[in-house]
Amino acid sequence: MASSAGGTSEAGPAGRQIMARCDALAELTEEPGQLTRTFGSAMHRRALERIAGWMEAAGMHTRHDAAGNLIGRYEGLEPGLPALMMGSHQDTVRNGGRYDGMLGIVAPITAVGLLHAAGERLPFAVEVIAFTDEEGVRFETTLLGSKAVTGALDPELLATRDAAGITVAEAMREFGAAPERIGDAAYPPEALLGFVETHIEQGPQLERADRPLGVVTAIAGGARLEFHLTGTAGHAGTVPMDQRRDAVSGAAEAILALERYCRDAGDVVGTVGRIHAEPGAINVIPGAAVFTADIRAPEDTRRATAVAAIREQVEAIAAARGLDCTIRQLYEADGCQCDAHLVRALSAAVNAEGSEPLHLYSGAGHDAMAMAAITPVAMLFVRCRGGLSHHPDEAITAADADVTARVLARFLRDFEPAR
Repeated sequence: MASSAGGTSEAGPAGRQIMARCDALAELTEEPGQLTRTFGSAMHRRALERIAGWMEAAGMHTRHDAAGNLIGRYEGLEPGLPALMMGSHQDTVRNGGRYDGMLGIVAPITAVGLLHAAGERLPFAVEVIAFTDEEGVRFETTLLGSKAVTGALDPELLATRDAAGITVAEAMREFGAAPERIGDAAYPPEALLGFVETHIEQGPQLERADRPLGVVTAIAGGARLEFHLTGTAGHAGTVPMDQRRDAVSGAAEAILALERYCRDAGDVVGTVGRIHAEPGAINVIPGAAVFTADIRAPEDTRRATAVAAIREQVEAIAAARGLDCTIRQLYEADGCQCDAHLVRALSAAVNAEGSEPLHLYSGAGHDAMAMAAITPVAMLFVRCRGGLSHHPDEAITAADADVTARVLARFLRDFEPAR
């Protein structure tokens, strides 16, 4: 597995600590030689044990909620004050990188640790949360942890099954969570002052601008669909080309149509991340094909228009080829605007630590999108090498990690709730 990017000679102890802790979490993988950690796994449990230890060392009390989220709380000047929450997710994509999600847990723990070491208490509490499942690799149920915190988790999702037939509810119980009390994980809005998520940018803009940090102004919405095309299987050598109902050929044409639409639409992006053919024999015409589509845009209306157009085009291609077509929507999330007060406060902290923040929107979805249902949200982006993410070569520098910790600590010290 690749080592951490960047040397530590130019970074202070906070940056070195963040890098070492991200490395420590990257050791906890279900697939040797790769970083994969999914909800409810043994490695998930070990990751939370490690994170809880760091939270406690930073002066926080820890607890697990009914959904399996881990929360560390650093009390304010008096117990029970509303909290400013920070955090991200600990789960990964398959063969992912060591900073996506994990940086957003480790960096705020380090920032709180700076306050604790100085004996500082604030006029509000600070909570750091490690969301149980954001990527949705095991159950294809993204933002599970943050939706539970907002009270927006659809109880029907608890019956969703993984590839082994295990339901979300069963996995939660095995993990020690309590799906029958999932509503207990929800926060009342008055308990929170806001939510701030630190995350690697997952794009190239900060690197191009030569700036370590960016402040996010909006998060693009997204939709995920699954297309099922059904034709007729047949012998590869005996069925004439003009008499075939080849599902894979139809899928190929549909995928190219999706790519063409998104390329021409400007600020719409579309990705086909998975395709499967049946029966899957080299000498048999495929009778069925399934492929997924991930469609994103910074404006919800543009995304909705794109999804409708792509569905229409795929259905037309299937009809022209004599294929049956069914489309299943797996997921949809509206975009969200980041809170202006939090954006200003984060920007001021970045400036105070000697850097001019780049203001940008996020094309990727984040837990902050779900949290916006109950509290103001903002995001701090950290420069990543080549804009690469969801990849083993995902990398940041120790120097950028150090300034991230200092910015978060300054942000907390200077933060004043909006009136």
